[in-house]
Amino acid sequence: MQVAGGIAKGRRLKGAVSPGTRATTERVRAAIFNILDPGQYQGNRVLDLFSGSGSLGIEALSYGAGWVDFVEWDRRQAAVITSNLETTGFASQARVHQVDVLQAIQTFPGGYDLVLLDPPYKMGGLDSLMERIASQPGLVLEGGVVVAGHSKRDGLRERYGALRLTSHRRYGDNVVDFFVYAEDQDIQPDNSEFGGPEEPIAEDLNSVAGGDL
Repeated sequence: MQVAGGIAKGRRLKGAVSPGTRATTERVRAAIFNILDPGQYQGNRVLDLFSGSGSLGIEALSYGAGWVDFVEWDRRQAAVITSNLETTGFASQARVHQVDVLQAIQTFPGGYDLVLLDPPYKMGGLDSLMERIASQPGLVLEGGVVVAGHSKRDGLRERYGALRLTSHRRYGDNVVDFFVYAEDQDIQPDNSEFGGPEEPIAEDLNSVAGGDL
């Protein structure tokens, strides 16, 4: 596994060491950061929930994020994230929190421009978690983005409080939904590049990321 893009592109990353941990693929990470507006995260604060290997948050740092808080309950995976941050040179721009995700949502100071989460597919309760994120005062800034990865078998609603779905992308069995935190805007979801169930992952990703993968 390696960093997909940015200043640390090509740097090797340690992967999963604990059962049930599933790393976000390099291609999906590349697609996410090709879809996001760089102004959304460059120089800004990012929250990476269910961090696993830390690959999503490290991708954000590689593309110019100012700071990332990594949340990973498993002790061994938290150690992997710390190692990956040192390898990529981003240790001074991040902190690894070995706490429960719900505790992090409720106790962290907030003010995040970007929240990333790609929880275990068998975890369940993603709807409830999205509601918690949306309802926690100050966690996501106005205009901030929440990117949620999940299985194609688990659908998310188009709205959770002030979080409104703006883009729904599918890559094989993986779905990535983009939500914008907007109290007063009427935002319509963009499904124009939604990949059908029979489309191969490479073809789908080329359609959304300019074919540079």
